[in-house]
Amino acid sequence: MPQLYYLPDDRHVEIEETDTILTSSLYAGIPHAHVCGGSARCSTCRVWILDGLEHCTPRNDAEAVLARRLCFEPTMRLACQTQVVGEGQVTVRRLVVDAEDMSLVEQQMAGQRNAIGEEQSLAVLFADLRGFTPFSEALPAYDVIYVLNRYFSRMGQIIERYGGIINNYMGDGLMALFGWNHPDRPAERAVRAALEMQAAMASFNAYLEMLYHRPLQIGIGIHYGSAVVGAVGASPQSQQITAIGDAVNLASRIEAANKVTGTNLLVSEVVYEMVRSLVTVSQPYRVAIPGKSGEYLLYEVTDIAPEEPGAIAPLTVPLPVAPLPLRLRLFRWLKHWLGKR
Repeated sequence: MPQLYYLPDDRHVEIEETDTILTSSLYAGIPHAHVCGGSARCSTCRVWILDGLEHCTPRNDAEAVLARRLCFEPTMRLACQTQVVGEGQVTVRRLVVDAEDMSLVEQQMAGQRNAIGEEQSLAVLFADLRGFTPFSEALPAYDVIYVLNRYFSRMGQIIERYGGIINNYMGDGLMALFGWNHPDRPAERAVRAALEMQAAMASFNAYLEMLYHRPLQIGIGIHYGSAVVGAVGASPQSQQITAIGDAVNLASRIEAANKVTGTNLLVSEVVYEMVRSLVTVSQPYRVAIPGKSGEYLLYEVTDIAPEEPGAIAPLTVPLPVAPLPLRLRLFRWLKHWLGKR
């Protein structure tokens, strides 16, 4: 007879092959959430199969529809649709265990793709303006916001053109993801975007020199690796895509390493190996990364071969763009209002 081991309940339960995991839970008195009544119309009964996935029945059509919508990994299953067969033991973790969990699930169901966390391989780009703090201290607040707005708009257009999304603004810095919704050659896309961002700074600095006699520099760091991607926020209306994980942290540290090496664009060894046939590098740097042991080999990219016509196809799926900080949205409103006076 099949067995289920439940976490966080720490319960062993013998079950019938004809019963679903949800039915087995309820028979055993385990408080297993199932808001839709077990008809695969919600995900509140979902479980994480920690061991024994081979003893579970394949997804049926109803479960497959919801799994595609919420980007479930193979080990994420609907308890109301999954049965255990054979004599094996399956270990599951209930993921919705209280009222607060249920509230979050309802928000996720009303949200967008990747509302539930999904591990993905991404190219992560961090960019930061050098010298912006003293620059901003010398200008009226209105001008500071105007400059930031113009800078983010210009860089955002470049990033989006190469298939990336800006998912976080940090003062005068930004974080962009490549490969979230357009997985073709994310590292190459990120490097091409970074070089174009650097080129765009030349014309942007001409504008700053003309108005304020103060140029700025941009520092960019890129790394490729695994990150957990999902939508976070207090409500569906305020949610935005974000990524967490070691790849994100390392990309941030690589960007900061530009200050040590006196460079403007550094990429990790992983990224370099993915684009080495296309790029020109000045020299490698061995850099100690804060929070990491040993030294990391980083490369300063100075150029990239022209892309072949049609090599990077235009995007066919609209990408969610993180909302601008509140101060920038207020500025746009103020600018619009002043224009009517």
